[in-house]
Amino acid sequence: MKKGISQLIAILLIAVIAFGCGFGGAYAYNFAVDKGWIAAAETGRTAQSEEKQEASGTVTPADNISINTSGDITIAEAIADKTMPSVVGISTVAEQTYSGFGGFGGFWNFGGGGGTYDTTMIGTGVIVDKAGYILTNSHVVNDGDTKSVTVSLYDGSDVEGTVLWNDSTLDLAVVKIEDTGDLIAAELGDSDTVKIGAYAAAIGNPLGLEFERSMSQGIISGLNRSIEVSDGSSGKTTTMEGLMQTDATINSGNSGGPLFNSKGQVIGINTAKASSGEGMGFAIPINVAKPIVEQIKASGNYERPYIGISGISLQEQQQYSSDALIEQFGTDKGIYVASVSPNGGAAAAGLQQGDVITEVNGVEVGTMNKLNQELVQYAIGDSVTLTVMRDKTAQSFEVQLAGVAIFDDTEKN
Repeated sequence: MKKGISQLIAILLIAVIAFGCGFGGAYAYNFAVDKGWIAAAETGRTAQSEEKQEASGTVTPADNISINTSGDITIAEAIADKTMPSVVGISTVAEQTYSGFGGFGGFWNFGGGGGTYDTTMIGTGVIVDKAGYILTNSHVVNDGDTKSVTVSLYDGSDVEGTVLWNDSTLDLAVVKIEDTGDLIAAELGDSDTVKIGAYAAAIGNPLGLEFERSMSQGIISGLNRSIEVSDGSSGKTTTMEGLMQTDATINSGNSGGPLFNSKGQVIGINTAKASSGEGMGFAIPINVAKPIVEQIKASGNYERPYIGISGISLQEQQQYSSDALIEQFGTDKGIYVASVSPNGGAAAAGLQQGDVITEVNGVEVGTMNKLNQELVQYAIGDSVTLTVMRDKTAQSFEVQLAGVAIFDDTEKN
């Protein structure tokens, strides 16, 4: 009994002491604050805390937050400020045809004969010279077959554009606008120095002009990519080579728009996205377009150099196995020479039907698109060295580039 009473008294004493210490501590703290005895110590703690918060990008209290951003966020904002005025919207009106006994627009034509209708396509372009030269995709301007081209500028105005040049195999086009006042041209970078993992930002008009100048950012995911591109109207498939791959979001309407590096320089022209995957967009390296733009600025037009052949890519002949091609030609990659123009540089150098072109100045070329990409950097009159497989043996030919040659086959150079 006495032991139980003693334990109860001990518990009560501990509780009283704890309450006294807590109350007394709080009272003592408040008294010290009122007297100003610990103000310096508390201020020192607050300053140290704010230094740590500033280093992490935030500062309290909430009504006085200062966010010091760094890294990609700052890069993206700087790129937007620098480049937005150089990005334009491009609206193209083209005439399409339909045959008789077919349906169109919810109506059926049973009378035969067919007819025509207008379609509007929306894409993006980038100003590459303040005189009004705009770079975009060939498919954005319907490969030059247009009724009208309207360019939407950064200031909200719409002006008429003219397609000066386009090439469907390269998927590039140059549009010219007049009487525009002060234009801001984008700075062109060097796509040959781009590496995998480098920062990339895309600006364009995804899904139409209602989302004009949308910006996305990411990295360069791959280089020298090859993709199959289908022409929706003809169903023809073309292989595009040497493309840059990015995970910056690319959607319909971004076509023809610029891909920027971390300095706000154009390193590519966006051309396609993978329909079966996410975060896989593709851009034409800007170095392919540079000589074209420079020649158009200097002369008003671009004349592509030709070697004087029509050809077919071996690697696109899927009905033949790799072993069968090697057995026949000594290689399974290259361009089979289907015909030689009698007036071209290839004929003068001694190329023949049945030869297989594998390299241009040491650079492998497996398709006509890759061959065209390599030759745009040269001018008419220049000479290039072709590596050719003939009778399964590699030979070299020095070919002088000529002007336009006419072939029945559209796959020509």
